[in-house]
Amino acid sequence: MTKIDAELLRIMVCPVAHAPLVQVGDWLYSTDPATRRKYPIRDAIPIMLIDESEVAERAEFERVMEEAKRTAASTTT
Repeated sequence: MTKIDAELLRIMVCPVAHAPLVQVGDWLYSTDPATRRKYPIRDAIPIMLIDESEVAERAEFERVMEEAKRTAASTTT
């Protein structure tokens, strides 16, 4: 898994919803529940093309968002 630089991740947004992104493994997930888009990271490069993205299943999206909340909470305490 390639970890995207935190500063870069802060400025990147989903090209569909313009929502912030969170990284889980080799995917960047849009935080927008209406689109549930996820973008692959290949060879350490985020592929932010809409045609290359996928729509996450609702259960997967909810799991990822919960994991992102827990990770954020643990890094701020």
